[in-house]
Amino acid sequence: MFSSEVPVEVHGGGRFIIRNSTPAYLRTYEERCLKEKVEEALESLHMCTLCPRNCRINRLEGRFAVCKVGRLARVSAFFPHLGEEDVLRGWRGSGTVFSSWCNLRCVFCQNFETSQMGAGVEVTPQELAEMMLRLQEMGCHNINFVTPEHVVPQILEALPYAIERGLLVPLVYNTGAYDSLHSVELMNGVVDIYMPDFKLWDQERSRRFLLAPNYPEAARQTIAAMHRQVGELKVDQEGVAQRGVLVRHLVMPGMLEDTENIMNFLGQLSQDTYVKIMGQYHPAWKAQREAKYAGINRRISTDELSAAVDYARKAGLWRFDSHWRVVRQPHLVCFAEGSNGREQG
Repeated sequence: MFSSEVPVEVHGGGRFIIRNSTPAYLRTYEERCLKEKVEEALESLHMCTLCPRNCRINRLEGRFAVCKVGRLARVSAFFPHLGEEDVLRGWRGSGTVFSSWCNLRCVFCQNFETSQMGAGVEVTPQELAEMMLRLQEMGCHNINFVTPEHVVPQILEALPYAIERGLLVPLVYNTGAYDSLHSVELMNGVVDIYMPDFKLWDQERSRRFLLAPNYPEAARQTIAAMHRQVGELKVDQEGVAQRGVLVRHLVMPGMLEDTENIMNFLGQLSQDTYVKIMGQYHPAWKAQREAKYAGINRRISTDELSAAVDYARKAGLWRFDSHWRVVRQPHLVCFAEGSNGREQG
């Protein structure tokens, strides 16, 4: 039986409850398949096509192109995140690892210091494994890799070190959905929870605001592949996510056509898709500074947010994320050594 406080959108009357779940990566490791994935992923760095940019640069030699990350991953901070969705944060936090840089160039990015300016430090596989283990020791319900699109090989390389030292919690792949099908397949049998952010549907808007005209097609392909791997979001009796897909969508000012098309796509994928419709857009980065982006230099209206929800309901979607879990706990941030070199409580 599930906890009485868990909303029906989460548990579906028990239909989306999963008991005694084991992280996917443990079976893959035990079957000796993880080593093969690591080798394949590292070889992919030789002529990198790990995202739809297809830069074909030799990152094994420390070279880089759009994502600005070479051989080693770069991390800005890691901490128990209590601001994530309730199904992820539980009551002890989602163990978030923030990757530096990004393969998208969103002109409105609200974390631009990390994604566009590269705040953080390079970490070895062993150091990345240590971060995972430390987050688990803090009691986090999962390990949540934010912006992992360009560091899939580095995550896979670090994972065996963490497993051998006792990692046992689910892995969350928290992405902007600009992933290649190859990367998503590399994560098959490794990732338990996919959390893609489907940003825009229109190709021209994607070119203008993400600097990636092929973003919509890439997002559609990868989200469909994620769904084939892990299905609809499933939780334990306490409403903490264990496996499945959770799709985020940030409603953009003046772009409700994109929202409508995205919701229709998700409804066709499965009307049981768990969706977070986000209304917290605010102008940041270039959207706030440059006159050519004046059209998105405002917050969305109440009517726009209501329309977004209406579009989702018309598409048959009903599992909408909401805040229902009361959590009171100190917020601890661990900065990658050399980034700031301190902890904040």
